[in-house]
Amino acid sequence: MNIIPGFFYSKNDEWVEVKGTKATVGITDFAQNSLSDIVFVEISVSEGDHVEASDLIGTVESVKAASDVYTPVAGVVVAANESVIDNPELINADPFGKAWLIQVENEDGIDTSGLMNAEEYKTYCEGRG
Repeated sequence: MNIIPGFFYSKNDEWVEVKGTKATVGITDFAQNSLSDIVFVEISVSEGDHVEASDLIGTVESVKAASDVYTPVAGVVVAANESVIDNPELINADPFGKAWLIQVENEDGIDTSGLMNAEEYKTYCEGRG
């Protein structure tokens, strides 16, 4: 299981990379591994939409299950990753790179309180088997 130091993680298995007032959101390696082969991705927010932490932003479907995806941070959506919609298998191949889902910006700063750091997330995942 790959966990990136410096990223933040939610209990719903989303990751957040913060750079200044912008954050990139995706699903974790643990999540994609649990889902197995990803066959469909829907992103239900668009550029310009305002999202609050824990808002539904889309759905990821695999051959085994479907899973809703939530944003762990608030802000204005500045980008949605169209390539992951066209190529859902990117989530299995590169969940922390090419397979990001959305990017948000918050001029007041990205609030990561309530999220876990890499070490905390690793312990959380290990506790789930």
